[in-house]
Amino acid sequence: MSHLILASASPRRAELLKQIGLDFTTRPADVDETPEPAESAEAYVERLAREKALAVAAEHPEALVIGSDTSVVLGGEILGKPVNRTDACATLARLSGEVHQVMTAVALAHRGQCRSCLVVTDVQFRKLGGDEINAYVASGEPMDKAGSYGIQGLGGIFVKELRGSYSAVVGLPLQQTAELLAQAGFPVWTNWPSSLESQE
Repeated sequence: MSHLILASASPRRAELLKQIGLDFTTRPADVDETPEPAESAEAYVERLAREKALAVAAEHPEALVIGSDTSVVLGGEILGKPVNRTDACATLARLSGEVHQVMTAVALAHRGQCRSCLVVTDVQFRKLGGDEINAYVASGEPMDKAGSYGIQGLGGIFVKELRGSYSAVVGLPLQQTAELLAQAGFPVWTNWPSSLESQE
């Protein structure tokens, strides 16, 4: 496989790529994440994923560059990372007992081309108590996460039901990422080790 770059500083996305056996380097992309006027949440997330991939690919034209972006959306409103603990508590109170969407886009830039796709997952929270919201926010976990929670961490106990891609909620849809790599001529499975070789 050509050199693979993850255009993200997210440790969660890096762990997901490692999970499927990929070797890569990380080069966080510096892009303006301000939504455009009247831009839908779906368009916003996919645009950012593409811009991140293309920004890094411009500096590494021979590499395969993966860009991704995730937004938590409630009633059409994007819920970003909390600005402080009060904001995190308020966001979690809004999500309590409700169904929201986690929108994650992934883009693959390679030799001047960029393919992308959007994955939308419905996540339902159970009713949350004020004490547990306060305890969760005090843990610090929500402070760097869209929607003020991490499904792969302590916040996983809030999720009553999920319809869609779990890995996309964490930060990177693995099935779609592998599909984009395969379309570019680099199937993920070609990097997997074989235990049969050591037995011959």
